[in-house]
Amino acid sequence: MASAGSVSSSAAQFSAEPFKAVLRSRKKTPEALERERLVLSHLPPDEVAQGPVRRFLWTQVYKFVLLVIHTLFSIYLRLRWVYNTVYSHAISVLYYHHRTPQLIEKDVRDLKERGKFPKHLSVVLELQRDGLDKLIDELAEIACWCACAGIPRLSVYEKTGILKSYIATSHRAMAQQLRLYFGRSRPTLRVHAPHSRPFANGDVSTDDEDQHVDLEVMFISEEDGRESLVDLTKTLCDMAQRGKLSSDDVSIELVDAEIKETIMDEPDLLVLFSSSITLKGYPPWQLRLTEIYNVQDNQGVGYQVFLRALHRFARTEMRFGR
Repeated sequence: MASAGSVSSSAAQFSAEPFKAVLRSRKKTPEALERERLVLSHLPPDEVAQGPVRRFLWTQVYKFVLLVIHTLFSIYLRLRWVYNTVYSHAISVLYYHHRTPQLIEKDVRDLKERGKFPKHLSVVLELQRDGLDKLIDELAEIACWCACAGIPRLSVYEKTGILKSYIATSHRAMAQQLRLYFGRSRPTLRVHAPHSRPFANGDVSTDDEDQHVDLEVMFISEEDGRESLVDLTKTLCDMAQRGKLSSDDVSIELVDAEIKETIMDEPDLLVLFSSSITLKGYPPWQLRLTEIYNVQDNQGVGYQVFLRALHRFARTEMRFGR
């Protein structure tokens, strides 16, 4: 039996031996030799054979290449940010609405004449550090833009669902903002959320869902996405086990009809006011055929993003898998 000192010395010798020599010293099958050949071709040369000077020079070359790539990419990002910022400010100045419905209607008149105009617009808003007041103000502005442009349905996604707790407050803010745009002849407005009563004309109502309104606003959140699909699946499974529903009756059409009835139908256009495409848990079922639009390096809600999204939607071609 070897002593502990001999075992530790042999282990230290084994660990210090180069990896390639260890592989070559073992008896291998043809398959193992082939695998070793593939591995050895991707391994760097022995450090001992390179020498300290060569290792230092190669390290400096790698650092220089990395520095060049980082510098070029940083310059590209800065130039892109400058271009997008200047372009957005130019559009904001040229197409500022001045809270005048006639100007907004004029901006989208050509799009309506082409016949490619969204009837259901959805936006993603985020609760910032500024608090709930800014979120509701942004919501009121977007609602006014939709009313002026003639978009009858607006769905607002906010991840936490805080807007669902302030339906009356949001309705009041949107009504006041519409009054600033339209005066006394403001459009009719209805605000609601899934599984809640609609709020219209300053009152909670349950019998006016079929009544025509000029603008319908719906609040959705993360719980209306995957969690709603899970709940619907459990409900269908429970009904099938109790014999109230046949397994053959469960289809995509049934799931689609249930989701549209309980939550909402698919929006035609989804506008993101963030600098990148981040859906933040937006309900996935409603995005199968939705056109998603965002502006790079954009910060905050702006009319220019809303208008550019409508123009982009008018130029899109829906192939539906063809």
